[in-house]
Amino acid sequence: MSYSRNGFSRDREYSRLSAATIIRPSRNISIVLCFVAGTWLALPQEASAASLSLVSVIPIPVHISPEPGDISIKKGTLILYDKSEADETRIASYLAEKIKHMRGMVLVPYGTSGSTRDTGAIMLHRLSDPARTGLEGYEIRVSPTGVTISASQTNGLFYGAITLIELMTQTSGHANAVVLKCMQIQDAPRFPWRGLMLDSARHFQSVTTVKALIDAMALHKLNMLQWHLTDDQGWRIEIKKYPRLTRIGAWRAPPGSAGPDAYHKLPKSRLYGGYYTQDQIRDVVAYARMRNITIVPEIEMPGHAMAAIVSYPEFGSGEGIPSRVTGYWGGFPYLYNPNEKTIAFLTDVLSEVMSLFPGPYIHVGGDEALKDEWKENPDIQAEMKSLGIANEEDLQSWFISRVGAYITSRGRKMVGWDEILRGGIPPDSTIMSWRGIGGAIAAVKAQHDAILSPAPTLYFDNRQGSGVDEPPGRGYILKLEDVYAFDPIPATLSDPERAHILGLQANIWTEHISLDRQVSYMAFPRAAALAEVAWSSAASHDWNSFGSRMAAELDRYRALGIVFAPSAFEVNVAAAFERKHSSATILLSTQAGLGDIYFTLDETEPSEGTQQYSGPFSIKLPAKLKAVTILDGRALTIPVVKDLNDLSLLRRDSHELELCSDVLPLSLAGPALHSGVRSVYLVDILNPCWIDRQIDFSGLAEIEADVGHIPFNFSIGAKRDAIRLRRPRTDYGELEVRLDNCDGVLIADLPLKSAISNSGITNLSAKLAPMSGTHDICLEFTQNTIDPLWVLHTVKLLPSRQ
Repeated sequence: MSYSRNGFSRDREYSRLSAATIIRPSRNISIVLCFVAGTWLALPQEASAASLSLVSVIPIPVHISPEPGDISIKKGTLILYDKSEADETRIASYLAEKIKHMRGMVLVPYGTSGSTRDTGAIMLHRLSDPARTGLEGYEIRVSPTGVTISASQTNGLFYGAITLIELMTQTSGHANAVVLKCMQIQDAPRFPWRGLMLDSARHFQSVTTVKALIDAMALHKLNMLQWHLTDDQGWRIEIKKYPRLTRIGAWRAPPGSAGPDAYHKLPKSRLYGGYYTQDQIRDVVAYARMRNITIVPEIEMPGHAMAAIVSYPEFGSGEGIPSRVTGYWGGFPYLYNPNEKTIAFLTDVLSEVMSLFPGPYIHVGGDEALKDEWKENPDIQAEMKSLGIANEEDLQSWFISRVGAYITSRGRKMVGWDEILRGGIPPDSTIMSWRGIGGAIAAVKAQHDAILSPAPTLYFDNRQGSGVDEPPGRGYILKLEDVYAFDPIPATLSDPERAHILGLQANIWTEHISLDRQVSYMAFPRAAALAEVAWSSAASHDWNSFGSRMAAELDRYRALGIVFAPSAFEVNVAAAFERKHSSATILLSTQAGLGDIYFTLDETEPSEGTQQYSGPFSIKLPAKLKAVTILDGRALTIPVVKDLNDLSLLRRDSHELELCSDVLPLSLAGPALHSGVRSVYLVDILNPCWIDRQIDFSGLAEIEADVGHIPFNFSIGAKRDAIRLRRPRTDYGELEVRLDNCDGVLIADLPLKSAISNSGITNLSAKLAPMSGTHDICLEFTQNTIDPLWVLHTVKLLPSRQ
């Protein structure tokens, strides 16, 4: 018997860097903490991962030392702060608000004029030595007489408050009191740049969603939000001097809508898009600043510029400038013209951008700029010659250098993707390395600061699990453990070079993340792993410790309404079907491998009082299986429910099939159905072909396939011409099913005529000749053109209905 994942339906639980420069923390800070009502240990200078795991705080503090006794924080406990300090007023209010929200306990902020103390109170204390804890470090002392959060700087006080919030929410639910064991914590981040990037250009998010992401970042002590505001598919920031950037550049036709000129025919209410007004941006920036988060705006150049060039064609480089913004993904040839007129335009834009974003960094993109237009434009070639520029790559360096000089003249620092590294950039420019870590290594060796943001490890548009109801995204599976295992310090660097690594950032690209709630789902809990790698010491890095602390973290997510993916923790069900005996052997597992699995077969809810999974077991069909992962007495997700019967075990979803190739796999959403649900298909868009392995053909008499088609809205250049298409035998094409391999014997031919006019899923079927033995099958569409892209949703091989 061979095991395969089965596509049963399941319920999914969707359940500041404000200074002008980054200050690197000292590495010799220690912490004093008290645990919440539980075991505590004395930790040496380099605490063991096992002992750190007893504190359900993420990211784990650097140093923890226990002290005798405990304290009960009760309803009405005062939070003392200096009322003359606006920042302390804010932090005290924030602490009280979160504890009320998460525990239902009312703490009372109380402003004082001096060093007033109150037995049992929580006190915010500003240290007189501005260097003692650095910009973001803090100390906590939990004693029988009160809790003191101390820090040299406002950022540190805020992070100390976050840690206290976590200590008070290590258990879930409302409470009238929380008991903390006494301890001291001294903490500071490993890296000063701990970031996420949000792509609002490909899909536009509401201000409410952006603020919710900022709130969730603050819980994780993440401090940098790169805001991707411009790209080929949309311009999302209001620029008052150039109103067409948002009047035209912020809108596009949905892909596949009524032909190639749909943009000009659709009413504006039917167009897709949106932009942020300058007032909205100021509001979001202020909101982030109150949570110690600096927003880094990204204005792409010289490529990814279609939306701007469509709006103002005079700044483009080529002849065939489109008349509308594209709804396609991929690479495009449209570049800014690297002349003085364009540079004046971009400096005007950046002037308004810098008036809205007071942080020290401005991101200029610089990636994936195809140079064909520059090569073919005689005026640009003549200008290159007059400037003594040898080639188009050097021309981009000249262009970026001019923009960078302007940014520097305004007292800011330029950041760009690793393509900008070649030649001529300002010495204080920062490189963001996305094509692996090579860009960061080259940058620090050239004395530039660098941020690690490599694909695929820190690209959060990758799927988190193999489940059939994961949201759309890239086909690669990026697990929670993969993010946690990322090492941000390349081993080849010397100590002086390592000092140039500012930190790391994960990117939420949104080509395939069309819904606001999916942004949070794709970010969390992977952002928790990112946060611990970026904040905590390397000595405390331990997957099992981190995993054990995730139970409390998931409860915090639920309390705060943070949508997250349960993929790492929920139970996966694999079944080996014995059709002859109408039975199955069941294998249960979890991606993270943490906790214990409990299950039931009698429709009751699984718990620690039900059957614990210890290995594969057999069941008679039909049956309903419910399973859940429990860690330290807590269910990590809602139970998975599987209806197991002959038909469900014969059904395979495209996500459970093997792709014939793995060149550009994507998990793509089809059109919305009448129910509002969108089907999701796993397909390699360069080779739409699937394999189902190890099928026992004895007694099988029919094949059913649910198929759909979606617009081929991908700009992939010459790769499109290389896509293999089987020639159809009819005007509409067929789904071919071949035995053993994709050039094997044709055993079924399912005509597509009935599916052509159906925007949803069409069920196709065909009879099978009698066969025996175990075989693979290959499923592939025949068609004359790749647009539309035919996709397989599910396939079933059925026995005779007699």
